[in-house]
Amino acid sequence: MRRTQHSVEVAKRFKELVENAGDSLNEAHYDELALLIEAAVDTALVEQLESIGSKLDNLAHEMRHDAEFFE
Repeated sequence: MRRTQHSVEVAKRFKELVENAGDSLNEAHYDELALLIEAAVDTALVEQLESIGSKLDNLAHEMRHDAEFFE
């Protein structure tokens, strides 16, 4: 999955920033960060899909309504 790989890459970049600052974290924290990033991306995608679904539902309703009055 591209989202998973992207999340891992973002976590790796964050790890680089932390280490360049002279700090460190347990590897498990970076794994958890990747999961949190992936969950955030998934949530944003679901919200977008719900919005698109609502627009399609409204369009279908308008089309049915217009079809009733088509001459």
